[in-house]
Amino acid sequence: MSVILTPGQAGDNPQLLPLLDQVAVRRDGPGRPRKRPDRVLADKAYSSPATRRALRRRGIAFTSPEKKDHAAHRLRRGRASGRPPAFDPQTYKGRNVVERCFNRLKQFRALATRYTKRAAYYRSELTIAAIILWLRDSQDTP
Repeated sequence: MSVILTPGQAGDNPQLLPLLDQVAVRRDGPGRPRKRPDRVLADKAYSSPATRRALRRRGIAFTSPEKKDHAAHRLRRGRASGRPPAFDPQTYKGRNVVERCFNRLKQFRALATRYTKRAAYYRSELTIAAIILWLRDSQDTP
């Protein structure tokens, strides 16, 4: 779909919207590619109110647990804070697919240890590893 490489010390949350802007899924028939996912599943690192607002403006459903400090701040504000964000634990369970994919990618030694120093080479290795995993999975299914 899409990959953005950042320095190791950079946060993930600021890259969410630029990453979503790069995604384009081709349709089976005629028409423009889909640019907007139905839903985003994310961990607590992405649960900021600004991220929730941005995704709501784009019409994208968002499932992420609320951070404890965000909940405490909301409760301190009292009635002015509004209601807690919706969270569906059953939907959130689907996030494990992404985590398992990351774990499978880390089995490629060059990716896990970051032998390549240039970002373009690393991204190429990541793409090749993803293709290999995709081809392995497509052979397993009847």
